[in-house]
Amino acid sequence: MLDSVRVRLTVWYSAVLAVVLVLVCAITYLIVQKTSMRRTDEDLSVLADSFLVTFQAELADATNLEGSAVLSAARQSMVEHRSNSDAFVVLAPGGEIVANSSDAIPSGTRSDASVARAIGSSQFQRFKTIALSKEASLETIRGEHSRFRAYSRQFKGNGLNYLLIVLHSLHAQNDMLETIRLTFAWMILVGLLLAGTGGYFLARKSLAPVVEMGARARRIGATNLHERLPVLNANDELGQLATIFNDLLNRLDQSFDRQRRFIADASHELRTPLAILRGEAEVAMSQQGRTAEDYLESIGILHEETSRLIKIVEDLFTLTRADSGQYHLSPESVYLEEVVADCAHAARTLAREKNIELTVDASSECLIRGDQALLRRMILNLLDNAIKYTNEGGRVDIACRATTTGFEIHVTDTGPGIPPDLYARIFERFFRADPARSRSGREGGAGLGLSIASWIAEAHRGRLELVRSDTTGSHFAVYLPGPDVAQAGTD
Repeated sequence: MLDSVRVRLTVWYSAVLAVVLVLVCAITYLIVQKTSMRRTDEDLSVLADSFLVTFQAELADATNLEGSAVLSAARQSMVEHRSNSDAFVVLAPGGEIVANSSDAIPSGTRSDASVARAIGSSQFQRFKTIALSKEASLETIRGEHSRFRAYSRQFKGNGLNYLLIVLHSLHAQNDMLETIRLTFAWMILVGLLLAGTGGYFLARKSLAPVVEMGARARRIGATNLHERLPVLNANDELGQLATIFNDLLNRLDQSFDRQRRFIADASHELRTPLAILRGEAEVAMSQQGRTAEDYLESIGILHEETSRLIKIVEDLFTLTRADSGQYHLSPESVYLEEVVADCAHAARTLAREKNIELTVDASSECLIRGDQALLRRMILNLLDNAIKYTNEGGRVDIACRATTTGFEIHVTDTGPGIPPDLYARIFERFFRADPARSRSGREGGAGLGLSIASWIAEAHRGRLELVRSDTTGSHFAVYLPGPDVAQAGTD
């Protein structure tokens, strides 16, 4: 049952509300109780003062100045101040009862019996003993079925010290407090019932978008990744959650799309050399009268396509290991200008085949911490790409220099350039800016060179950018950090 978030929210909400209601009711009850008791004590003090004023007046009017005058004055005062909730007891200096209102004005009611039992109780005797030694005192006396608030005051009569005890029944006050307790109990129960019911429906309504998002997410799979979760209010927490989940679905959709495109392109790239290999093998096997030169030509074609196939597979293997994080760099101190010069020297043969002028500017010292083999591969890929797309008689320049923030490698060519609408896709795998270019031969690369070069730059905490590309040629730049940053990225 508590597995449901709605139930847990309702239980927590009801529990917190119950604690708050109990605390509020308990504090209110204690305040009412103390206030009522304080008012009772004040009323008892006023009643005692009024009784004594009447008593002194009656005693002054008495003609008999003996003890019977005190008794008569006390009884007369009790008659004038009689009440169903109050009782008066006058005691002599020795503690003997001189007058008792229940005896002086008997009514035969249950209150007289309650007063009599209270006067005869041990608590009253103890209070009487304490009151004889004090000017005034207050105490609650518990009877058999009732409680009384007792107030004592010493006074003089005919030159002797007497003690007045006023007993006030707490029956009405107890009834009032009992009514308050029952009212609070019902209020708490009804409040919790209403709060629990309302809280459950409120939690259900609040979590309804979550349930709907869960049901929608459960239906989304690889075949319908284009579907998205509903966003009712993008500014609240649930709307933000749905937006984040939709962003995740967008990334997954793009990843699946890239994966599907990658697999399709890889299959297409691998199919071409495999078809050539199979065709040449079948031709070599089917013709019996072929000369040695024909077989050498077929073997040359097989060797060329096998080399191209091996390069594609190696590039795919490199990218796969890079995507899975299994390609571990071997960092070492490398003079970047020497690597650039060596790569340019290795690419001169390709440039001479197309009568392309290749210039190198690597005069400044650039000591970097990185993987020399990967850096060499990145530079060769950039040079190969520049030479491949530069027309015969053109020009390719490569420069390496140190800056205040790190190192830069710039490769420029005089090729036809890349259309602006294809700038965002040039680093995608298997992408070629000229789809009409033949996929066979050296000119027909697999479209992985720039992807691998970009990954190598990022692996060294740098980046590869297309700075410019127009009808005058293209300009690629590699930005690499200094030795400290590069070492932190490759360790």
